[in-house]
Amino acid sequence: MTVASMVLWSVWGAFALLMAGLYIYRSSLTRDEEDQIFLDDSFDHEKVHQAAIVAKVAKVEPLVRAARWLVVAMTAVVVVYYVRDIMVQLNVIH
Repeated sequence: MTVASMVLWSVWGAFALLMAGLYIYRSSLTRDEEDQIFLDDSFDHEKVHQAAIVAKVAKVEPLVRAARWLVVAMTAVVVVYYVRDIMVQLNVIH
């Protein structure tokens, strides 16, 4: 295994761990989220609690999307690297 491939896999792994951590964090936030509508004013404390959960999830969502795209991009880089390596080994390119 070359140094370049070790670096590629290390960066990919770091991005994947970041993405997994963000998914776990987001799922822990949404664990207490309710899928119901509170129509009575006596449930204002629940409305506030649910709004706080939604606000936290909204803050994390752009990070989740960015991490997902970083993993996708890094996966493409790794695939291109190995396809190029195969083509060099087969003397298709130099």
